[in-house]
Amino acid sequence: MRRTRSMSTPGLALAALAALTVAVAASAAQAAPAKKKYHFELTTVTAKSEVKPDVAKAATPRVEAQVKKVFSGHVQLVAKLDGAPDPRSNADGYRRYLAQHGIAAAYLVTVEITDASEELEPIEDKSSSQRLVIRISLHMLGENIPGRTMGFTGDGKATIKQEIGMKLRDRDREPRK
Repeated sequence: MRRTRSMSTPGLALAALAALTVAVAASAAQAAPAKKKYHFELTTVTAKSEVKPDVAKAATPRVEAQVKKVFSGHVQLVAKLDGAPDPRSNADGYRRYLAQHGIAAAYLVTVEITDASEELEPIEDKSSSQRLVIRISLHMLGENIPGRTMGFTGDGKATIKQEIGMKLRDRDREPRK
């Protein structure tokens, strides 16, 4: 019997964040024929108070790692701005730096986990197995650098389902490689 693998929690977060990132970049790129470059700087990943503390504690570092991975690996995103002036003390110099390096805009990005849950459900046809269902919802806010005015906002959610045995093990929650 061939076993299929479902996405893990980090995979889920990556999918949701990639969808948000691509949607924002794609909507901005539709106005211009050439694909623009952007700089996203992650400020924080938080969980709303409604998210259970144990789920938030497990999800927050995984979401943060996936956001950083997407930001550093996307072709339209410039991960580091080496030699850029400080936007707080030299806003005009920072804007010139972005223009000289072909970067359309820079954003401080905050990601909030608005909902996250993990539950086990029985599988009808298999009495010796159950399904781990993980749901996550994210809200992303981008503030323009410099100026800290709202640049973009987006929401995304995803669900993963993974067949496991009768007992939930720690490795069932770990990312698949």
